[in-house]
Amino acid sequence: MRNKKYTVTLTDAVREELAGLIAAGTAPARKLAHARILLKADQSPEGPGWVDERIAEAVETSQPTVSASSRRPYGKALRTLSRVRKQYVEEGLEAAMNRRAPNREYQRKLDGEQEARLIALSCSEPPKGQARWSLRLLADKVVELAIVPQVSYQTVGRILKKTSSSPT
Repeated sequence: MRNKKYTVTLTDAVREELAGLIAAGTAPARKLAHARILLKADQSPEGPGWVDERIAEAVETSQPTVSASSRRPYGKALRTLSRVRKQYVEEGLEAAMNRRAPNREYQRKLDGEQEARLIALSCSEPPKGQARWSLRLLADKVVELAIVPQVSYQTVGRILKKTSSSPT
């Protein structure tokens, strides 16, 4: 077996915690698969220390298909194995077992006052020749009235949906 860059060595307490998690079977499938991966990859004297291909076959993190990039069976599973191993070694058990929270925040396109003006506009009479406001008409009118420099009709729809308003 070749040397791995990230060697998983579990303590007795961690091994018991992972085994208990698997035995209970109530955790999400992703968490159970990661627990199995860590238990099988354990290189400590008490651990089995399986090779990645054998772990991929045993854990069944993906179907045994040939990956386009690696041209080997279990291509996707092997990437999952290496990612879980790396997360455990670098960041600990919690990071290897749980999904990462999104690390970006989106700036709002319109503030509260602008949203209020948009909603008021959607409740007003539609332009001549139109039976009702469309999202595109509202977006164009909001820009025309200089409420915002630019806005897409999807954003207008999202704001109206969020406030339970409707241009109809």
